[in-house]
Formats: sequence, structure tokens, C-alpha cells
Amino acid sequence: MNRKLRCAVIDDEPLAVELMESYVRRTPFLQLEGSFGSGTAAFESLHEHPVELLYCDIQMPELNGMDLTRMLPPATRVIFTTAFDRYAVEGFRVNALDYLLKPISYADFLAASQKALAWFEMQDRAQAADTAPQPAPAAAPRSIFVRTEYRLRQIDFDRILYIEGLKDYVKIHTDEEPHPVLSLTSLKTLEEQLPADRFIRVHRSYIVQPSKIRTIERNRIVFGKEYIPISEGYRQAFFDFLAAHSLLQ
Repeated sequence: MNRKLRCAVIDDEPLAVELMESYVRRTPFLQLEGSFGSGTAAFESLHEHPVELLYCDIQMPELNGMDLTRMLPPATRVIFTTAFDRYAVEGFRVNALDYLLKPISYADFLAASQKALAWFEMQDRAQAADTAPQPAPAAAPRSIFVRTEYRLRQIDFDRILYIEGLKDYVKIHTDEEPHPVLSLTSLKTLEEQLPADRFIRVHRSYIVQPSKIRTIERNRIVFGKEYIPISEGYRQAFFDFLAAHSLLQ
């Protein structure tokens, strides 16, 4: 990632400014936007032309580095440079990325700068993830394939009334055929392939599609001349399903 950090230097010692400028120029991923001899001189410029990274001395006349950084735009992060280690804890309280103790070697400067680069790259990735277009949700299946009579048969969910389990076989009863579709599979295996928001088991041998139900009487579901029992073990879940789908008031 060819990321460059726009940076600035603030120090009331001209030799310190020159040293930091030379370090910045030696570092490929840094781009120097300005150098300042005091916090007051930098204040207005940094608000009009914000930088990402600021190398800032702490002890300066009029406006010290700690106070200045509290007034900077939130996007500007700071690496403090100072001759006094007593400011370390306070520096981290204002969200400084690092703290360099004078005299500053280029090795220490580079290590702190690389830490800053890693921080900004992490922010870039997080922002990219937040703004990336999300894939459209997969469309819900509308049918199922079952093996019957040595071939595969596609059956639309909209056509299924109920499914009856018979040991190793199932009978799939639809509203368009006089005879059920017979398939060599278990009721449990088939149940796992059905959408749970459309089908529910009402008996150890029966699964129904509640949207197809027209009549329920005496704990039995009526499909034409067929009566599907609602067993005690499945009764509560079945009526809870009906209530949740606004079929019961």
C-alpha cells in the first residue's frame, strides 16, 4: 500500500526543527506539509490545512504542545517530541500515537512513524469495509428437487400441501396432482431442506404448509377428504407458529 502521511513539525528550537525535517524527508511514506517554531504560529494553519500526523514539541512558550493538540482537528494524530520524560503519561491521555525523547535518533523516529503509518492504514481498511457495497442477500429457494422413479423431480414449495413419512419413504401431497409424489428419503432429511418459515411438523409422520390450511377441527388439519392429526408433542409449537404468522387472533 503506497500510503503517504501528510505531516508537520512544531518545535521552538530551530535545530530541532531542521533535524525533524531531515528525518521526514528521508522517510518515503511521509510528506512534509509545514514546519513551525511555536504552537501559536501553527494553530491557525493546522486548522485551515489539517495534517494527518504532527511531530510536536511539548514545552513551548505561549501555547505548549499539550494544549495545542487538544485544540487540533480530531483527524490529526500526534507524536510528541520532548526532552522531559515526565510528560509521557499525559501525552497518551490526549491520544498521542507515540512519545519520542530527545535527542531523537532516526531509528526511533522511524519506528514511531511506522507505528503511525500502521494506525492510519488500519483506519483506512475499517473505513473501506464500512463503505464497501454489501452483497445482495441470496434469494430464498422456491422449490426442491426430490428423487422419484429413478429421476429428479422439481416441486415448487407453493404447490405442497403436506408431506407424509412412511419409514424410508415420503409422500409429497400437492394441490395440482391427484396422487402424491413418492420419494426414497426420510421425513427428517426432507424436513432439513424445507424453509422453516413455511413448513412445520405437526406429527412424527407429517409436515404441513400452514398457508395451505383451510380448516382445523378437533386437533386435526383437513385437506379435502384427508385428516392430518396434530400430536400432543407438536401441538404447542404448531399453534405458536400460526399465531406468529397472524393466522390466529
